[in-house]
Amino acid sequence: MHDDAMTTSKPAASASRGLGDELPDTMRAWVLGGPDELSLQSKPMPVPGRAEVLVRIDAVAICATDLEVISYGTPAMIEGGAPFNKNFTPGHEYMGTVAALGPGVDEFRVGERVTVEIHAGCGQCKRCRMGMYTSCHNYGMNYGDHDKGHRANGFTTNGGFAEYAVNNINTLIRVPDQMSDEEATLVVTAGTSMYGLTELGGLVAGESVVVIGPGPIGLLAVAVAKALGASPVILIGTRESRNAIGQKLGADHVIDARSEDVVARVKELTGKGADYVVDCAGTETTVNQAVHMTNRGGRICLAAFPKSAVSFDLGALAVNNIYLYGIRGEGKSATHRAMAFMEAGRFDASLVHTHTFPLDDLPTALKHARERIDDAIKVVVSNQPGITGGAKGK
Repeated sequence: MHDDAMTTSKPAASASRGLGDELPDTMRAWVLGGPDELSLQSKPMPVPGRAEVLVRIDAVAICATDLEVISYGTPAMIEGGAPFNKNFTPGHEYMGTVAALGPGVDEFRVGERVTVEIHAGCGQCKRCRMGMYTSCHNYGMNYGDHDKGHRANGFTTNGGFAEYAVNNINTLIRVPDQMSDEEATLVVTAGTSMYGLTELGGLVAGESVVVIGPGPIGLLAVAVAKALGASPVILIGTRESRNAIGQKLGADHVIDARSEDVVARVKELTGKGADYVVDCAGTETTVNQAVHMTNRGGRICLAAFPKSAVSFDLGALAVNNIYLYGIRGEGKSATHRAMAFMEAGRFDASLVHTHTFPLDDLPTALKHARERIDDAIKVVVSNQPGITGGAKGK
């Protein structure tokens, strides 16, 4: 992220961050120009349609994929192509308050706190009918004569680095009163981890689970696996501070990949190898480690996006009857199950939240997330008044 490429116009704050009849006519939103070019602009207030609500955004977390979208465009797709210079607002891990209802919507009421998942599939393709709406065949087909009904806020439609956004009611999850805004933004991250374990079979109680990579998804994969009864849960990472958070979230063993033979250590801890491995790093090294540390008949989930093609030991995968799964996003309503665990206190997702900045300081927040300044893990941008910006608790 090049700070000098970030331009910031300063439209006046909305007269009211209101709800219902008190909604302003315009809102502030960060708009993507060219690669790494964001500007804070005034936009018309979006209007919810059928099966939609308007959400007043109270907080939005920064995901590594947001950084990819802002710099490279993919996997966002606006009007059939790259998202640059199309008045597009990125950001997808947000929560807020229902501000207005579309025609016929009675599933929610104005004033309810909600958090969101990203994808609302078209509802008509083969994958959507199977519940795999994050793999919708009509991804990006939501404009002009090509509008098939698909929505993925922050990817194919305007997202959460703004004051308001429109969401399909199927993407909303109610937020309990006792949960902070910042923690509520983490439901998508926890839901992605839940989706990975769901696709691996879900019944991990008493089974060994290895998580490679203590990023936000990896750390919450540890938490979800432990909450589902996996034993032992093993985390592999290179950052001591993140490995320590993994232990707080339920890791029974932590392996420092810088100083240990991770494959040998996993086999030592599990006997024959791990039953399940979730690779949240997505490198050629970790993919091959996953193959060689998995028990015969075991399963591997690739929960990361490798930046280039990787080669791996396909022969070992085949001869040991190991199953390989890829996941995209937080499908099959995994966010709802993740919220149930978080509301019940099965794990403390807020441990991965490290920094909060106001909406005006989004470029600073992105820089912290990209460069991991001050050991940043999950950086949150808040629309609440009085936020000065910085590390949590400071």
